[in-house]
Amino acid sequence: MTTSVRNPGDVTRGTARPIRQSAEDRTFRRQFESSAIWNRMVAVGDRLPDVPLLEVDLGPVHLNRMRQTGPVVLVFVRHAGSTACDDLLRSYRDSLAPSLLELGAHLVAVSPQAPDRLEAVKRRHDLDFFVTSDPRHVLIDAFNIGFSSPDAKRVLGTGRSVLPFAAVVVADRSGLIRLADVHADWSTGTAPDRILDAVHGA
Repeated sequence: MTTSVRNPGDVTRGTARPIRQSAEDRTFRRQFESSAIWNRMVAVGDRLPDVPLLEVDLGPVHLNRMRQTGPVVLVFVRHAGSTACDDLLRSYRDSLAPSLLELGAHLVAVSPQAPDRLEAVKRRHDLDFFVTSDPRHVLIDAFNIGFSSPDAKRVLGTGRSVLPFAAVVVADRSGLIRLADVHADWSTGTAPDRILDAVHGA
């Protein structure tokens, strides 16, 4: 079981690809660099809260019901217009989703964007896993992985401006968190092997 929080230096050191410095990026970097936030983030051994999410096709889905039928892998992303998140979800579709299906685990993308806008990313890449909206960022707040980005209000379409840090959280059937991996940058996702190891342990 692993908890890790990666600061911007960890993510960028030795990385050939430059990180785009948008206003949104600069906002979350400043907040992520504040060490005070680290101790409040989701960690291994925490419990999965029973929070309803809005799946873009199915409507309300409940995490407690979902985890009763298999481990839950939550992937937190910004919104349908984020190139880095777009790339990550497409990559997980090919490299992670098939293996999770074989293991009976549920892959769930979570974004604070309104469902009608978030739907675009599911259609664009023909994603065959859950793509859900957390429009009031209830789950994001429960895990303490959100940050305020005023520029996001227009894109999210919910009247709110909270975005999640890049994170993957794995919970077992009992609701116990087995993996909590939080990144400072969406261009560096959690390796599929790490996620699968956590699911095997669940």
